[in-house]
Amino acid sequence: MAVLVTGGAGYIGSHTVIELLASGKEVVILDNFYNSCPKVLERIKALSGKEVAFEECDIRDKAGLDKVFEKYDIDSVIHFAGLKAVGESCQKPMLYYDNNIGGTVTLCQAMADHGCKRIVFSSSATVYGEHNVSPLKETMTAGGTTNPYGTTKFFIEQILTDIEKSDPEWSVCILRYFNPIGAHESGMIGESPNGIPNNLMPYITQVAEGKREFLSVYGNDYDTVDGTGVRDYIHVVDLAKGHLKALDKAYAENGTFIYNLGTGCGYSVLQVVEAFEKASGVKVPYKIVDRRPGDLATCFSDPSKAKEELGWVAEKGIDEMCADSYRWQHNNPNGYED
Repeated sequence: MAVLVTGGAGYIGSHTVIELLASGKEVVILDNFYNSCPKVLERIKALSGKEVAFEECDIRDKAGLDKVFEKYDIDSVIHFAGLKAVGESCQKPMLYYDNNIGGTVTLCQAMADHGCKRIVFSSSATVYGEHNVSPLKETMTAGGTTNPYGTTKFFIEQILTDIEKSDPEWSVCILRYFNPIGAHESGMIGESPNGIPNNLMPYITQVAEGKREFLSVYGNDYDTVDGTGVRDYIHVVDLAKGHLKALDKAYAENGTFIYNLGTGCGYSVLQVVEAFEKASGVKVPYKIVDRRPGDLATCFSDPSKAKEELGWVAEKGIDEMCADSYRWQHNNPNGYED
């Protein structure tokens, strides 16, 4: 029996594949390389010492998905594949609804057609919207999202919940991520964004490597410790391990289960910059610029449900997150490109 990992060549997907292989799972990676690079597959093989099955396919391609399910004995899916840039989603909402929502529906149709009814879904803390107050808990009402990307995650959560309600043989684990950073300790795989990074840490690492002149800090007049936005940062390896715990839950019990994956601790932008400078020994110049529309002052998780029900807790702290991020960028200044 194999686990199908959609988007398995991406940032979080590749780290999760490493953890799955280390645990003895058989893995099939499915990716279309829209936000990833084929070289990731070589790095996964080098790190794991194992050959990994790979299929190039878009999740909107039902015929292609059917062939994958017919070729392999797949009994569960970890679903990462999706477009993820907030700004782009505002510019191209139809693309995001088609790819993220349409693709997930097509994937679930293929799963149902082939008797595969266990799925772990890569969701986001963005589904909590702008009206809930941190620490964010799974019992809070989701919705009120501020961009099409977040709305796709919210809609997909509802679709998966409805599928499970209609067929109680399904097991659906929804994981709401907070802010993944860091990289594999080897420095061989990490986050390699296309173009200008959308997230804080890859922007910091690119400034540290001299690829960008300075870091733009969006606002310093929030009601926080130093006026800059506070977020819950989680090491990508801790996040990856959370998926294995969720997969165990999906094998053990049918139903719909929702978990926050975060540390429960918030750090401001400037605190992250300070921690990175300490870990790397490199100065990161920054400039304060105007706030971005829709940004919240503070966003962090209550991860206690994942601890109680999955036995999962984040183990790596901000210093390790920063050190591993720097090692990846320093060893791979152009990401996976030569």
